[in-house]
Amino acid sequence: MFFVTFLRRELWRRRKQAVVIALGLAVGIGLVITVTAAAAGVRAAQASVLRSLYGVGTDITVTTKPAVASPGGRTRINIGPGGSQVCHGNKCHQGATKLDNLVSASYGPMPASDVAKIRALEGVTGAAGGLTLNDTQISIPASVATGGSLPQPRNISVDGADLTHPGLGPLSTGRITKGRNLAGSDAHANVAVVDSNYATANKLKPGDTITIAKTHFTIVGIVSQPQGSSPANVYIPLARAQALARSDQNKRLTGQVNSIYVAASSAAVVPAVAREISRLMPKATVTTSASLASQVTGSLSSTARLANQLGRWLSVLVLAAAVAVASLLTVAAVARRVREFGTLKALGWRSTRIIAQVMGESLVLGLAGGAAGVGLGYAGAAIITRVAPKLSATLNTPAGPHFSSSAVGPGGVSGSGPAGGPAGSGSAAHTVLVPMSAPVSVAVIAAAVLLALAGGLIAGSFGSWRIAQLRPAAALARVD
Repeated sequence: MFFVTFLRRELWRRRKQAVVIALGLAVGIGLVITVTAAAAGVRAAQASVLRSLYGVGTDITVTTKPAVASPGGRTRINIGPGGSQVCHGNKCHQGATKLDNLVSASYGPMPASDVAKIRALEGVTGAAGGLTLNDTQISIPASVATGGSLPQPRNISVDGADLTHPGLGPLSTGRITKGRNLAGSDAHANVAVVDSNYATANKLKPGDTITIAKTHFTIVGIVSQPQGSSPANVYIPLARAQALARSDQNKRLTGQVNSIYVAASSAAVVPAVAREISRLMPKATVTTSASLASQVTGSLSSTARLANQLGRWLSVLVLAAAVAVASLLTVAAVARRVREFGTLKALGWRSTRIIAQVMGESLVLGLAGGAAGVGLGYAGAAIITRVAPKLSATLNTPAGPHFSSSAVGPGGVSGSGPAGGPAGSGSAAHTVLVPMSAPVSVAVIAAAVLLALAGGLIAGSFGSWRIAQLRPAAALARVD
């Protein structure tokens, strides 16, 4: 009881110095909490972006680069004084023509048997194939006036979904808002699920029909994908997509896929599984969420680097400076209290008891600094959450093929595209905006309090060292 009473009186007697020490620790602890919370918020935002761009339930995606289209597999559109002419290989058609071609130009085809090989790898809990396609529809008029151009094509992005593994692939991330989802019994049926945004733009609902590759599909459901994702317009059964689509080499895709979605048993085995897939398929491009994160640019990427590098070191430096200041003030206080300690020794106190008293004072100051630091940290995190702008994340994704309009000149011009459609394929920049937040967890608060206690104990240790250096005779001399 005497220990507590003496401790309280000493802290009150030196309250100005105690406040300075506690505030110094509080600033350091508050900055650590704020930066840690901001870094956690950035990581959560990054994970949200990767989920929307990459796919929930999918740990690894396997694709291949498309082969160079052969000249014989291209569709040529020639427009001249004699009218319009559409040629495929050596066959040409004069006059008005409607083109409706479902093609795979973004990725190259892979045998569907590769899906089973990947599924058999250790650490893999599931694998599903898919087809990422683009349906290009354009009506070529019989003739085009001089100075005119071809009509703009209509591009519909289409995903062929593996209905035997509904938990994997792009369709697995969506939520059915109207109608129903594709079922296993729909494997060979002309049915489709349409993205909600595309359905709204084109006034589509369950029961309506949509034309894909000159085939009428009945819409059975409307799906809503996560905000920020880049969903396909239409989802159809994989078997129907394989039967209707062609590669950029003008080959049918029966028994082929161009995307393989892989689920690993845990996040820890993802790198090992990715390496095994690369050994199994040397020409394939194996993408994980980690490799995708390195491709993301924008304010989210720069903020993540700032929080993880500059913010961490700034917190360490400020906390170290706070502990150093607390230690110096404690040592200075011990030097000023030599007369007091001499009196206590004259009264029979041992050095260990005096050291325990100083350590107790430092521990209380550490607790006070920790409590104040938690408050400052919460305030800083709240300010970041309220005033921080939304973060942008940009990822270059394969773009669907497209037609280029050809103007008519005196001698006529020729436009061409691969396998009945697009002239080339490239990449499109997909940007996602995510809100910035700074959540403060219980673990962070506990760690901050422990840091504050450690800072107080370190300061007390320096004070104790100074007390140990005092000679009893000198102390008593100061008393006299």
